[in-house]
Amino acid sequence: SQSTVPRSRDRESGYSSGIRRCVDAKREGKANVVADALSRKEREPPLRVRALVMTISLDLPRQILNAQTEARKPKNIKKEDVGGVGYLAMEIYRL
Repeated sequence: SQSTVPRSRDRESGYSSGIRRCVDAKREGKANVVADALSRKEREPPLRVRALVMTISLDLPRQILNAQTEARKPKNIKKEDVGGVGYLAMEIYRL
């Protein structure tokens, strides 16, 4: 069973890492202080992202169909060969 009163060794290990680094640096020399400072990474705050919600209306397929139907009308088709949908529509309607 473990006791609830911390022993001195447990209290020593409870020191913050900064105090431990200073004690180790004094013991081992100044070179370790510089190496320790260089090895630490700066923490960046976490990015905050807002949720993007896109609502697609229920009549979108109808709108697409209406636009396609309007584009296929002879008045909207150019009489030059562009090799795309316009050319295909010209062949269908024999313009």
